[in-house]
Amino acid sequence: MKGKVLTIAGSDSSGGAGIQADIKTISSLGGYAMSAITAITVQDTNMVSEVFPVPANTVRAQILSVLGDIGADAIKTGMLMSPEIIEGVSDILAKYVADIPMVVDPVMMSTSGHMLLKPLSVKAMVSEILPKTTLLTPNLAEASKLTGVDLLKNMDEMRKAADALLKMGPEAVLVKGGHLKGDILTDLLVTQNSEKIFSALRVPGKDNHGTGCTLASGIATGLAQGLKLEEAVSRAHNFVQKALENAPGFGSGCGPLNHLVKVD
Repeated sequence: MKGKVLTIAGSDSSGGAGIQADIKTISSLGGYAMSAITAITVQDTNMVSEVFPVPANTVRAQILSVLGDIGADAIKTGMLMSPEIIEGVSDILAKYVADIPMVVDPVMMSTSGHMLLKPLSVKAMVSEILPKTTLLTPNLAEASKLTGVDLLKNMDEMRKAADALLKMGPEAVLVKGGHLKGDILTDLLVTQNSEKIFSALRVPGKDNHGTGCTLASGIATGLAQGLKLEEAVSRAHNFVQKALENAPGFGSGCGPLNHLVKVD
């Protein structure tokens, strides 16, 4: 076991995304998973029916408890839920873990279309979290929301969005192109000095719940284990692809991945 990863995210009662997906992914990739839960959701493979935020002071206490005892080699954030939670996380990062790599999955909407992040929270994320981010991993809709541009439709627009997001402070941006049409899925990794494309064949079917959480926590695990950014992204990308290919087919809606697959 190598690499301690703290995930700060919401709980998914169906087990396919959020904290549950993060813990499975980190463990499968050989890391040690810790968590600070920001919200409790009521959801299945069809929809999110209720969301119960955890008080910001409780989120903060969870983070400080873990960092004060075990420590962390990387941090991954998912659904941060409220401006108060975001500001608390930002304060802790500034005071205690400024040198720890952080992967931010800017979760704004569930796969079923349930809004998880309100406008004030988006504003707080941009001002408080993005400048402290090692890697930001938005999908097309999230990149559009963060930059204020229309929904992205091609690689050129993904590049423009990535450049705009870099100006907000993160060291690197991975724009995920999974919602574009076509049989080849393309993700774009951009830093101030480089660009790297990661492509994969689209896996048919509806069982892709939790891909964003899985990818981000997989990358965070790689960084915690000492991998370079491109290496961490590549391994996590392969992990998600295998997990999709071996999805168990649970549920009547958008089902989970198989987080027990192994990659080299």
